[in-house]
Amino acid sequence: MSSTLSRLEGRSPALRSGARGRFVDYCDLAKPRIIALLLVTTAAAMIMAAHGLPPAGLTLATLGGGALAAGSAGAFNCFFDRDIDRLMTRTAMRPLATGRIAPRDALLFASLMGVAGFAVLFVLANPLAAWLSLAGNLYYVAIYTLWLKRTTTMNIVIGGAAGAVPPLVGWAAVTHTVGAPALGLFALIFLWTPPHFWALALMADTDYHKAGIPMLPNVRGAAHTKRAIFAYSVILVAVSLALTPLGVMGWWYFVPAALLGALFIFDAWKILHGPTKPLARVLFKYSLLYLALMCAAMVVDRIIAR
Repeated sequence: MSSTLSRLEGRSPALRSGARGRFVDYCDLAKPRIIALLLVTTAAAMIMAAHGLPPAGLTLATLGGGALAAGSAGAFNCFFDRDIDRLMTRTAMRPLATGRIAPRDALLFASLMGVAGFAVLFVLANPLAAWLSLAGNLYYVAIYTLWLKRTTTMNIVIGGAAGAVPPLVGWAAVTHTVGAPALGLFALIFLWTPPHFWALALMADTDYHKAGIPMLPNVRGAAHTKRAIFAYSVILVAVSLALTPLGVMGWWYFVPAALLGALFIFDAWKILHGPTKPLARVLFKYSLLYLALMCAAMVVDRIIAR
């Protein structure tokens, strides 16, 4: 996510040329950093479902199919958002926004990746994993990108469900069902998304204003957004800890979850009482580490509980 922060600070990457530059542009179109984050949660769910390492072939097929599916969703997002991407510092250098990739080529690329991702999951994992992945992508593109993002400040709250689907895919790939731990991770990511993204939005509020996107900071103001971040952070941590008394996770998960959650709430509380953008940056960066470590805590708990 360092490139995201760099663009917010006005440091844009150099334009690329040649075949290598073309390849990198198509990679950027698929949003590889988001793919990596989604695959972390997919892999965590697979390991939890298998109580250890699942078969290598199934792992490669699920992560490969998931990467293709997520890349397709990212490319569709860039295609439909190319008009507003040109207006925002954070997105102005995207390949479609600069014209380095033609819209028709981007649409074809997104479609082929989507078909390939579904086929890989359907054939090499199982149909349930494939359909769950497709449902998540359709939700992200049709519900979030085409509707919620441009119409309501609740866009990232409701739309966050799309990013929470990969754990369901990973669990389904191993078990052919959807289990309680996967649903717990789904809930965790769903509640994690608003404070994570609103921290970014606090750093880019003028960008969203220029593009006419009703993100919470530029519609309700920074003070309201800070309060919302704190409230959602408290809810996030409360739900994450409730997974243990509910019997979904054990105490090997609970202790690190409590420590990580306390720091998350502390960072959110600091935003309420300090300079907005520096502290929003701190929370944004920590939220990424928090999610990765929470996944790790879940994995360790499930393996030890075996």
